[in-house]
Amino acid sequence: MKLVPYITLEGRAKEAIQFYKEVFHAEVLSSITYGEMPGMSNTFTEELKDLVAHAKLKIGDTELMLSDAPAGSLSLGTGNRVTICITTHAVEHARDIYEALRQGGQVNMPFSEEAFSPGFGDVTDPFGVTFQIYTEIETF
Repeated sequence: MKLVPYITLEGRAKEAIQFYKEVFHAEVLSSITYGEMPGMSNTFTEELKDLVAHAKLKIGDTELMLSDAPAGSLSLGTGNRVTICITTHAVEHARDIYEALRQGGQVNMPFSEEAFSPGFGDVTDPFGVTFQIYTEIETF
């Protein structure tokens, strides 16, 4: 079993995929729009046909899934889509990820050394997804 974070957006999934490809060097494993769904292309409006019905990205050794919800179909608010904790072993790597995610986003907790981590920060990206960037303490 594995847990895979799933992000639901309202019409910005394609943009989010490109953003995560740049920030995390993500590989798109699969992506399908509502209009590309087999046997369903005539059941959706033209606007909905271009939205992402399902996508799966590979980021390092993990996966991230995301899709678009038709506008108004869900009560999605900023920050309540999902929270993801990104764990690294290097402070500079963590800081680089933090800096990339905060571009166009909102800083919830500035990146700094904390009692539980040599480098930690909390940021909401331009798509309303909150990330905790956590550097693990190396134990000997």
